[in-house]
Amino acid sequence: MKTILTAVFLPLLAFPAPTPAKVVTFETCRASWNGERLILENAHIRREWVWAGARPIPVSFRDLDTGTEWLATSLSSPSTPGTVLLNFSTHAGAATPVQAASLQVQIEAKKDSGTSVYRFQIFPDARGILEQITEPGSPTDHTPAESLLLAPEHIRLTQVTLLDQTDAHNQLVFEREWLPQRNEAALHLEGNLFVVEDSLTRAGLVFLKLAPLPHARPVKAPWDLEAGNKSRNFQITLPGRDYPWTVIAYAGGRAGRTEALQNFQRGMRSFQPGRDGMFLSNTWGDRSRDARINSDFMRKEIAAGSALGVDVIQIDDGWQTGRTKNSARGAGVWTGYWAENPNFWQPDPVRFPGGLTPLAKEAAAKGMKFGLWFGPDSSNDFANWERDANRILELHRLDGIDYFKIDGVKALSKQAEQNLRRLFDRVQLETGGKVVFDLDVTAEIRPGYFGMSDVGPLFVENRYTDSHGYFPHQTLRNLWQLAAYVDPRRVRMEVLNNERNEAGYAGDPLAPSSYTPDYLFASVMFANPLGWFETSNLSPAYTTAMGKLVRIWKEQRNELFADTILPVGEAPDGTNWSGFAAFNAARNAGYLLYFRGVNSPAVWKERLNVFGPGRGQIRVLSGTGSASLDGGEVSLQIPQAPGYLWVKVN
Repeated sequence: MKTILTAVFLPLLAFPAPTPAKVVTFETCRASWNGERLILENAHIRREWVWAGARPIPVSFRDLDTGTEWLATSLSSPSTPGTVLLNFSTHAGAATPVQAASLQVQIEAKKDSGTSVYRFQIFPDARGILEQITEPGSPTDHTPAESLLLAPEHIRLTQVTLLDQTDAHNQLVFEREWLPQRNEAALHLEGNLFVVEDSLTRAGLVFLKLAPLPHARPVKAPWDLEAGNKSRNFQITLPGRDYPWTVIAYAGGRAGRTEALQNFQRGMRSFQPGRDGMFLSNTWGDRSRDARINSDFMRKEIAAGSALGVDVIQIDDGWQTGRTKNSARGAGVWTGYWAENPNFWQPDPVRFPGGLTPLAKEAAAKGMKFGLWFGPDSSNDFANWERDANRILELHRLDGIDYFKIDGVKALSKQAEQNLRRLFDRVQLETGGKVVFDLDVTAEIRPGYFGMSDVGPLFVENRYTDSHGYFPHQTLRNLWQLAAYVDPRRVRMEVLNNERNEAGYAGDPLAPSSYTPDYLFASVMFANPLGWFETSNLSPAYTTAMGKLVRIWKEQRNELFADTILPVGEAPDGTNWSGFAAFNAARNAGYLLYFRGVNSPAVWKERLNVFGPGRGQIRVLSGTGSASLDGGEVSLQIPQAPGYLWVKVN
């Protein structure tokens, strides 16, 4: 339940001398405001701003865990030009049905030219504070929101570039690094994610913009981060007036950075066992498209899915009366669904004469949930968003549908983006967060990795053996590289039926058929696994081999998904050692999952330093081989390649 705390109105010019601060607390979070100075903190960080007229100036950013002050200078209370009225208010609790509880602070700066609104949100366990500015004027105005003059002299700056539209891209993560020098010209960089790290201490700051990728933003910006030297210090400037951002402190190099990033994302969408981290099957991967979809076929899918251990049975495009451009029955439309047919989103009466409810009930009787493909109507900037929301709510309430794959989105304008957001917000609010949306990022102009990070998992790839496009090591590589920045709990990655189209890969040691079914599942089980196949088309041997690991994974997944998930080893290429380490907040327990590629040695050693001293008790959960952990170094042996080993660490 959201708790509304106090609101106080303070005319700034009435207090030339410091005044007693208004202090609000929520769990470990604390906000202090005295009319011109705002302090926000929790157990990990403390940030301070001073208002200069209607604009906040950051004067302190302290990492409380390490005692590090990140800012080089501090300001006294500045003079204020003109009369500005500052309205301070706070709220506490969960801001949405899917977020963790937080303390939310809002300051309205009222002046003759209009009202600027500054919103801050701090989670009890996060190492960053979410900020957003709404100001009068053109949305294309690129006025800097805040500048941070950093104290450390020896800085490493990393620009992380992410790509979506995965139908056309397979390399999804790129990094560019600088060691800035005083005579270097200022950098103007675009993107969503930037890292500044102190080369001497390996502590750093992550600058994260919660926005679509630059190519997908309806309102283009010339840059997302300005970096340059000011005297002896390095200065970072962020633009405002468009999307929220956060600056996240971390320590401990790469592992600490990933931990802090995942922790923040988990505040934006908290993990709920039984709703999140589910094994979902979808028939589209076998390329029959909608040709086989009907009630009888889906009953077979439910029975076979139950035998495999699937959590959610999902029907892709083809369950509905309307026809899309992807239909095997002849091309239809890809937007304007309501105009094409007012009954577009009703179950096809020929294919499903009894509707969807009997199938959802049959799945529920076997311990599974039900899902559908759905395309919000992009026409006229999602003008039909309310009709779409109403239909999704009907499918949820009347037919028992909890999971929706969202596809066909074309968010081409700011209005379209806002209406799409309204659709998701309404459904989440009215279902208490029970409905889960998979946001497809394979094509078009869509919110992407950080545009709507609280909505649900990201459906990352369409890969098919029919077109020689599925290689398990490449799917593993994409997950591995994304995991350093995008929480794997927010990613859905696919595993296919590797017994199909074997002839098309003849002679290739990295062919899908070179891997066992349990290896394939293991390669995606630290994310949300997607069975990209018809479960009723799997052989008994495939179902048995994968099903055994699925059962073990289900026993461990709630503990696994409470951990930080760190990519370890080398970036997968099919011929090397790679994998993931999962560790809890105390760093006294977790998991190791390693994959041995073809042509690689049978033994691998690596220094991890993610588990505390004396931790090294290993229990093999699945795979073949052995592992030991001593003094922060892991040693592994996997006898056959390709092979995998999954162990639990205590």
